[in-house]
Amino acid sequence: MKQLLEFIPLILFFVVYKISGIQAAAITLMIATALQLIILKLKYGNIEKQQMIMGIAVIFFGALTAYFNEVKYLQWKVTIVYGVFALALLISQFGFKTPLIQKLLDKELKLPDVAWNKLNLGWAVFFIICMLANIYISQNYSEEIWVDFKSFGIIIMTLVATVATGVYIYRYLPKEKE
Repeated sequence: MKQLLEFIPLILFFVVYKISGIQAAAITLMIATALQLIILKLKYGNIEKQQMIMGIAVIFFGALTAYFNEVKYLQWKVTIVYGVFALALLISQFGFKTPLIQKLLDKELKLPDVAWNKLNLGWAVFFIICMLANIYISQNYSEEIWVDFKSFGIIIMTLVATVATGVYIYRYLPKEKE
Protein backbone atom coordinates (compact mmCIF):
# COMPACT_ATOMS: atom_id res chain seq x y z
CA MET A 1 0.00 0.00 0.00
CA LYS A 2 2.76 2.43 1.01
CA GLN A 3 4.70 1.87 -2.22
CA LEU A 4 1.57 2.32 -4.34
CA LEU A 5 0.82 5.56 -2.53
CA GLU A 6 4.25 6.87 -3.51
CA PHE A 7 3.50 6.46 -7.23
CA ILE A 8 0.11 8.19 -7.26
CA PRO A 9 1.46 11.78 -7.52
CA LEU A 10 3.74 10.76 -10.40
CA ILE A 11 0.91 9.02 -12.26
CA LEU A 12 -1.37 12.02 -11.78
CA PHE A 13 1.45 14.33 -12.96
CA PHE A 14 1.87 12.26 -16.14
CA VAL A 15 -1.86 12.10 -16.94
CA VAL A 16 -2.47 15.82 -16.30
CA TYR A 17 0.64 16.73 -18.32
CA LYS A 18 -0.69 14.81 -21.33
CA ILE A 19 -4.09 16.52 -21.02
CA SER A 20 -3.24 20.06 -19.92
CA GLY A 21 0.51 20.73 -20.01
CA ILE A 22 3.29 21.35 -17.54
CA GLN A 23 1.70 24.11 -15.45
CA ALA A 24 -1.40 22.08 -14.54
CA ALA A 25 0.72 18.96 -14.10
CA ALA A 26 3.05 20.76 -11.67
CA ILE A 27 0.09 22.01 -9.61
CA THR A 28 -1.39 18.51 -9.58
CA LEU A 29 1.96 17.05 -8.53
CA MET A 30 2.26 19.50 -5.63
CA ILE A 31 -1.27 18.87 -4.37
CA ALA A 32 -0.97 15.10 -4.73
CA THR A 33 2.40 15.12 -2.96
CA ALA A 34 1.06 17.20 -0.06
CA LEU A 35 -1.93 14.85 0.27
CA GLN A 36 0.40 11.85 0.08
CA LEU A 37 2.49 13.19 2.98
CA ILE A 38 -0.62 13.87 5.05
CA ILE A 39 -1.94 10.36 4.41
CA LEU A 40 1.44 8.81 5.28
CA LYS A 41 1.53 10.77 8.53
CA LEU A 42 -2.04 9.78 9.46
CA LYS A 43 -1.75 6.13 8.44
CA TYR A 44 1.80 5.32 9.59
CA GLY A 45 2.42 7.96 12.25
CA ASN A 46 5.56 9.34 10.64
CA ILE A 47 7.11 10.46 7.39
CA GLU A 48 10.54 9.10 6.49
CA LYS A 49 13.33 11.64 5.90
CA GLN A 50 13.66 10.69 2.24
CA GLN A 51 9.93 11.18 1.70
CA MET A 52 10.01 14.54 3.46
CA ILE A 53 13.00 15.72 1.40
CA MET A 54 11.29 14.64 -1.81
CA GLY A 55 8.02 16.28 -0.74
CA ILE A 56 9.68 19.59 0.04
CA ALA A 57 11.63 19.47 -3.24
CA VAL A 58 8.49 18.64 -5.24
CA ILE A 59 6.54 21.49 -3.69
CA PHE A 60 9.39 24.02 -4.06
CA PHE A 61 10.36 23.17 -7.65
CA GLY A 62 6.75 22.43 -8.60
CA ALA A 63 5.75 25.92 -7.44
CA LEU A 64 8.52 27.46 -9.56
CA THR A 65 7.43 25.35 -12.54
CA ALA A 66 3.77 26.31 -12.10
CA TYR A 67 4.51 30.01 -11.55
CA PHE A 68 6.87 30.42 -14.49
CA ASN A 69 5.20 27.71 -16.63
CA GLU A 70 8.67 26.27 -17.31
CA VAL A 71 9.55 22.58 -16.99
CA LYS A 72 13.22 23.35 -16.28
CA TYR A 73 12.56 23.77 -12.56
CA LEU A 74 11.22 20.23 -12.20
CA GLN A 75 14.12 19.03 -14.33
CA TRP A 76 16.52 20.70 -11.89
CA LYS A 77 14.71 19.03 -8.97
CA VAL A 78 15.45 15.59 -10.36
CA THR A 79 19.10 16.46 -10.91
CA ILE A 80 19.56 18.10 -7.51
CA VAL A 81 17.75 15.41 -5.50
CA TYR A 82 19.67 12.54 -7.12
CA GLY A 83 22.91 14.48 -6.68
CA VAL A 84 22.16 15.04 -2.98
CA PHE A 85 21.33 11.35 -2.49
CA ALA A 86 24.56 10.27 -4.21
CA LEU A 87 26.59 12.78 -2.21
CA ALA A 88 25.01 11.67 1.09
CA LEU A 89 25.84 8.03 0.34
CA LEU A 90 29.42 8.83 -0.65
CA ILE A 91 30.07 11.13 2.32
CA SER A 92 28.65 8.55 4.74
CA GLN A 93 30.91 5.86 3.33
CA PHE A 94 34.14 7.74 2.79
CA GLY A 95 33.78 10.58 5.29
CA PHE A 96 32.10 8.89 8.23
CA LYS A 97 33.13 5.29 7.43
CA THR A 98 29.56 4.06 7.96
CA PRO A 99 27.52 3.44 4.83
CA LEU A 100 24.16 5.21 4.95
CA ILE A 101 22.51 2.15 3.38
CA GLN A 102 23.64 0.17 6.42
CA LYS A 103 22.12 2.71 8.81
CA LEU A 104 18.84 2.55 6.90
CA LEU A 105 18.59 -1.23 6.53
CA ASP A 106 20.66 -2.72 9.37
CA LYS A 107 17.52 -3.52 11.38
CA GLU A 108 16.18 -5.73 8.59
CA LEU A 109 19.41 -7.17 7.20
CA LYS A 110 22.63 -8.46 8.67
CA LEU A 111 25.41 -8.19 6.12
CA PRO A 112 29.20 -8.11 6.34
CA ASP A 113 30.83 -4.68 6.16
CA VAL A 114 32.18 -5.34 2.66
CA ALA A 115 28.65 -6.02 1.41
CA TRP A 116 27.30 -2.83 3.00
CA ASN A 117 30.11 -0.83 1.40
CA LYS A 118 29.43 -2.32 -2.05
CA LEU A 119 25.67 -1.74 -1.73
CA ASN A 120 26.19 1.84 -0.61
CA LEU A 121 28.62 2.54 -3.44
CA GLY A 122 26.33 0.81 -5.93
CA TRP A 123 23.38 3.00 -4.98
CA ALA A 124 25.55 6.12 -5.09
CA VAL A 125 26.58 5.19 -8.63
CA PHE A 126 22.94 4.50 -9.49
CA PHE A 127 21.89 7.98 -8.33
CA ILE A 128 24.75 9.54 -10.31
CA ILE A 129 23.64 7.64 -13.43
CA CYS A 130 20.04 8.82 -12.91
CA MET A 131 21.25 12.38 -12.42
CA LEU A 132 23.38 12.29 -15.58
CA ALA A 133 20.62 10.62 -17.62
CA ASN A 134 18.20 13.30 -16.45
CA ILE A 135 20.60 16.07 -17.47
CA TYR A 136 21.22 14.48 -20.86
CA ILE A 137 17.55 13.86 -21.66
CA SER A 138 16.36 17.23 -20.36
CA GLN A 139 18.98 19.06 -22.43
CA ASN A 140 18.81 17.04 -25.65
CA TYR A 141 15.18 15.96 -26.02
CA SER A 142 11.75 17.51 -25.94
CA GLU A 143 9.81 18.30 -22.80
CA GLU A 144 7.39 15.48 -23.60
CA ILE A 145 10.20 12.91 -23.87
CA TRP A 146 11.62 14.16 -20.56
CA VAL A 147 8.21 13.76 -18.88
CA ASP A 148 7.99 10.20 -20.25
CA PHE A 149 11.51 9.48 -18.98
CA LYS A 150 10.75 10.97 -15.56
CA SER A 151 7.46 9.11 -15.31
CA PHE A 152 8.60 5.70 -16.54
CA GLY A 153 12.33 5.59 -17.31
CA ILE A 154 13.49 6.36 -13.81
CA ILE A 155 10.95 3.92 -12.35
CA ILE A 156 12.28 1.17 -14.62
CA MET A 157 15.87 2.07 -13.73
CA THR A 158 14.98 1.96 -10.02
CA LEU A 159 13.27 -1.39 -10.43
CA VAL A 160 16.35 -2.83 -12.16
CA ALA A 161 18.62 -1.44 -9.39
CA THR A 162 16.34 -2.88 -6.71
CA VAL A 163 16.30 -6.33 -8.34
CA ALA A 164 20.10 -6.19 -8.73
CA THR A 165 20.35 -5.32 -5.03
CA GLY A 166 18.14 -8.29 -4.14
CA VAL A 167 20.25 -10.62 -6.26
CA TYR A 168 23.42 -9.26 -4.64
CA ILE A 169 22.24 -9.63 -1.03
CA TYR A 170 20.61 -13.02 -1.61
CA ARG A 171 23.93 -14.78 -1.01
CA TYR A 172 24.14 -13.23 2.45
CA LEU A 173 20.64 -14.22 3.58
CA PRO A 174 20.35 -17.05 6.08
CA LYS A 175 19.63 -20.38 4.41
CA GLU A 176 16.84 -22.56 5.77
CA LYS A 177 17.90 -26.05 6.80
CA GLU A 178 15.94 -28.88 5.22
